Amino acid sequence: MSYDVYGVGNAIMDLQVQCDDAFLENNGIEKGVMTLTEPDRQQMILDALCNHQINYCSGGSAANTIVGIADMGGTAAYASKTGDDGFGHQYLGELKELGIDSHVQAGDGDTGTCVVLITPDAQRTMLTHLGVSVTLSESDIDADAIAKAKYVYIEGYLFAGPSTKAAALKAIELAKAQGVKVALTISDPFLIDICRDDFLALIEGPVDLLFCNEVEATTLTGEDNPIDAAHAVHKHCENVALTLGKKGSIIMHAGEALPIEGVEVDAIDTTGAGDMYAAGVLYGITNGLTWQHAGHLGSHAAAKVVAQLGARLPKPLSKEEIEALI
Repeated sequence: MSYDVYGVGNAIMDLQVQCDDAFLENNGIEKGVMTLTEPDRQQMILDALCNHQINYCSGGSAANTIVGIADMGGTAAYASKTGDDGFGHQYLGELKELGIDSHVQAGDGDTGTCVVLITPDAQRTMLTHLGVSVTLSESDIDADAIAKAKYVYIEGYLFAGPSTKAAALKAIELAKAQGVKVALTISDPFLIDICRDDFLALIEGPVDLLFCNEVEATTLTGEDNPIDAAHAVHKHCENVALTLGKKGSIIMHAGEALPIEGVEVDAIDTTGAGDMYAAGVLYGITNGLTWQHAGHLGSHAAAKVVAQLGARLPKPLSKEEIEALI
């Protein structure tokens, strides 16, 4: 079987719960970012919100994108590490049900979890325990599967750990050796402080498509204006997809800046918006759409996600629905 995209990233079970800004402040939680933590800390927060409903959903940045591609009718494989536990079985079962191939065996330890705190402004704040996902290694990367893909998609979070970083670099190495294009998402602004040199080397080297938001782009380049930041990255990277929140996005391709309109929607939860945007772009460019149309699809798919709780589309998109969206 051939793949549109072979993804590499963390396997995280999301536990989504709504709260107010005062709760974040009272519990010393920095709003709008991902913070690594331990299960005891996660449980303490959940206990404090015991009267609130918890929504369980398989997650992880690259996984959300890969699932989005499958929901659009694309073909995909995903390399990640789950534990041999209830969350792990649920996670792999969901991938299998969607027709997403996973070539990695469950490992010893707990499946990663993320408590996603959603405030009334739809902003998400994440407390993440990576669990066994930190043990993803070079040996988990399937060279034969990569050879059958059009793109390899790498999650920036992987560069925060030595074993996962080695796995990501191995996937990139195998992709370039076999003529497979490479896409990278920075994933989170906090990573730039610890992974700047890695990201710059990849952007100036093997990466064919970079996904980032305006904060990540300006932080990485030192430019004050996101448009200037996009141009700065495009000097080194063939393609850039830079999201601007509700203002839309910019795609840099073949020396041109392609503006993509935002989609007005009553946002409930911004979790996974960037991931779903990436899914639309990657599905589009691997299935015959122009870069402009792929950006439109990404923008509309992201709008569907933020209008609900959870980082996945409410239902798969038919070809007719995709044509209508673009």
